[in-house]
Amino acid sequence: MSTLAQETLQCEIRGALFGPRVSDLQPKSVTMAIMAWFKKERRTRTSQRERLEIPPDAWEKCDVCGHVDIRERFERALRVCPECGHHRRFQAREYIELLSDEGTWRELYGKLRSKDALPFEHYLDRLEKAYAKAGDGDAVLTGTARLEGMPIHLAVMNFTFMGGSMGSVVGEKIARLARRSAEKRIPLIIVSTSGGARMQEGVLSLMQMAKTSTQIARVQAAAVPFISVLTDPTTGGVSASYAMQGDVIIAEPGAVIGFAGPRVIKQTIGQDLPEGFQTSEFLFEHGQIDDVVPRGSLRDTIARLLRHMTGVGSAYDDELDEAG
Repeated sequence: MSTLAQETLQCEIRGALFGPRVSDLQPKSVTMAIMAWFKKERRTRTSQRERLEIPPDAWEKCDVCGHVDIRERFERALRVCPECGHHRRFQAREYIELLSDEGTWRELYGKLRSKDALPFEHYLDRLEKAYAKAGDGDAVLTGTARLEGMPIHLAVMNFTFMGGSMGSVVGEKIARLARRSAEKRIPLIIVSTSGGARMQEGVLSLMQMAKTSTQIARVQAAAVPFISVLTDPTTGGVSASYAMQGDVIIAEPGAVIGFAGPRVIKQTIGQDLPEGFQTSEFLFEHGQIDDVVPRGSLRDTIARLLRHMTGVGSAYDDELDEAG
């Protein structure tokens, strides 16, 4: 076989096995082959930013330590920072859910609404905005429920409604619930959060201090348990009346509790105030409240107190009695 025939045969065999060599191709074919080596197939790719984007409202930031975490974790912890333990404000409905057995809450006196009795400039407009924002319960929600099977009367102040200020409706609802507790001998629990008396109602709001205190005295005269829970903030006329009149007074950690603000007190006495003044921890150290209870332990603590105060045993106690 001639040399040319041998080379042609080798090229055909090599081409069948490994593809043609560049030297075996024509100039145009060589150019196309080289371009094919460097050509990349373009594919539609999803932007990395779009795939990793998270809704802004999925995150929460602690106001004290700056810890950032997903909202769901804050909610599972009852709005308590998992890093530093700071207690953020809880809504009134959330306290009701926390302190009552499921499906047992029944609201009382929900149709009472504030009026502009004086009349005060723009008060009606503010009331309408407050009702639209916080609901029809005014600055306090009152009703009956059960806590671990025990009947209770529960009042929870609503800070979303004009800062939980105490007006005529708040005083009337608290007084009616306290009177009902005395008559039916059902324990009373009041969760307070308030900026004080409502200035738009003037002296009418101040009269609520005396009205509520009178009915609380009836509860105590009837030997019906009254537990007062102080949350951030509890100030002004509320702290000067029913909030500080409980048989047992407990507060959440870090809650601001007092009558006048620190600036007013400092200007009045002309002295610097101690560190932590008007916090729940400060009041506990000085004997003005009975205990500082984290929100996660609030339900169990109140239930245990009620069992001690009423003589009602728990389901666990009943099991022990049966076993004994």
